[in-house]
Amino acid sequence: MTLLNANGWQIAAALVSIAMLGTVALWLVFRRRPTSEELERARRKFLVQSGRLVDAMLLDICEVDAPIKSSAKSRPEAGSTLTFLVYHYRIGGVDYECSQEITDMPGVVDVANVRAGFPATVRYQPGNPQNSIVVAEEWSGLREGLPVLPAYDDPDPLDMSHLRPGRG
Repeated sequence: MTLLNANGWQIAAALVSIAMLGTVALWLVFRRRPTSEELERARRKFLVQSGRLVDAMLLDICEVDAPIKSSAKSRPEAGSTLTFLVYHYRIGGVDYECSQEITDMPGVVDVANVRAGFPATVRYQPGNPQNSIVVAEEWSGLREGLPVLPAYDDPDPLDMSHLRPGRG
């Protein structure tokens, strides 16, 4: 009788493990995957929280026609444009030229105020320096303009009267 009892426990354990494996498999198949916009937002949030800062130079503001995607989930409207910030920075003697799409951040970035050639601040991932941003929802590395230096007050000029003939 104990042999039948042990065999029953083995069968029950096998059924429970098969049910658990089936549940995990169904969850993997039908789970909600993050969209590309959610992944990009998570990347920007990660860089805001843990990224290092470095000075950069804005090279260009590009507007590119959006490609038409075949997927019904992420189909852009016809005639829509994507806006990119192109920037350049140097880390450890290595030059990086990157771009960031800012189309989905109209409240954060006013494209009319952004000028090519202005300095900016970039947040980058220390182990992966090409992973960088200039703008996020909670942070902006864009500057309003060139830095304003304090006015130089000229001290009293030196007495140079001895250099002029006839003056003493």
